[in-house]
Amino acid sequence: MKALVVNALGRGFDFEHVDIAAPMGREVLVNVQASGLCHTDLLFATHDIVPTPAVLGHEVAGIVAAVGPDVAELRVGDHVVGSLAQSCGACARCLSGRPFQCIHPESTLRRPTDAPRLRRNGVALFQGYGLAGFAERALIHESQLAVVPKELPFAQAALLGCGVVTGAGSVLNSANVSAGDTVVIFGAGGVGLNAVSGARIAGASRIIVIDIQAKRLEEAKRFGATDVIDSTKTKPIEAVRDLLPGGADRVFDFVGLKAVAEQGLAMLGVGGGLYLVGVASPDVEIGMNIFNAIGGQARPRRQLRLD
Repeated sequence: MKALVVNALGRGFDFEHVDIAAPMGREVLVNVQASGLCHTDLLFATHDIVPTPAVLGHEVAGIVAAVGPDVAELRVGDHVVGSLAQSCGACARCLSGRPFQCIHPESTLRRPTDAPRLRRNGVALFQGYGLAGFAERALIHESQLAVVPKELPFAQAALLGCGVVTGAGSVLNSANVSAGDTVVIFGAGGVGLNAVSGARIAGASRIIVIDIQAKRLEEAKRFGATDVIDSTKTKPIEAVRDLLPGGADRVFDFVGLKAVAEQGLAMLGVGGGLYLVGVASPDVEIGMNIFNAIGGQARPRRQLRLD
C-alpha cells in the first residue's frame, strides 16, 4: 500500500510503498477514507519526540476491511473512527472509568517479539499513536476504534478522534466541569471550539473564549461562548477579571505558549484549576509563584471537632 513516511525530522512526508501485516488478536484492518492533518502530527514530524522512520496521522476514519480472531465489537463493513487514546481496558484506571489515564497503553500495540504492523523493505516503521492514518490502510487495536453512523461523512468523522475528544474530553472528563462553573478557554481552533461545546453540555454558567482572530471568536460565539476576548486589543487577565471578579473555576490552554499558561494561572479563582492541553513546542516552560498557587484543604469545623 501507499503511505506518507517521515524519514527525517523537518524533511516533510515521503509518499512511499509500505507493507502492512494481517490483523492478529484484537487488531482491526481499516480501509482509510479520510485522515486529518493535526498540528501534533506536524510537531512530531519536526521535533525529536517519536522514532523515525514513522507513519503518522491520528485523525482517521474508514471502513473495517478485516478483523483479528479476538475482536468482539467490530465487523467487516463497519464505519469507524480512530482515537489517539490508547487503553488496555484492564488496569485500575481503565476499570474505574478513566481509560484516558491508562497505565499500560502499550498493551494496544504488538509485542517486541511479534512481527511489526508496518514495514518498509523489511524494516519496521513507527506507528504514531498506534494509528498511522496517513496511509491507504491502518492496522489498529479494537479499543482505539468507535463505530459511527454510515451517514456521517468521512472527512468530518475523522476529526472526532482527536479534536472533538480532546476538546470536549478535557472539559467533561479531566476537569469535570459542572453546572454553574465558570470556564475560560484560550484558543478557538478546532480543539478549543469543541471545548466550548463540552462546557455548554456541562452547563457552565460563563464560557469565555480568548483568541487573536476575530473570525475564530465569531465561531466561538456560534458554538456557545457567552463572552469573547480579542487578546490583540485588550489585556486578557484584566478582561477576564472584569467579567469574573472572583476568578474562573476552570481555565483551559489550547495554545501551548508560556505567556498563555501564566495568564491562565492568574485568572483562576479560589479552588480553580488550570488545564494545559495545547503544545506549541516540546521545550515550552512556565513559571509560577508557588505561594500564590497553594491553598489549604482543611475543614476545621469537621476535622477538629472533639465531641
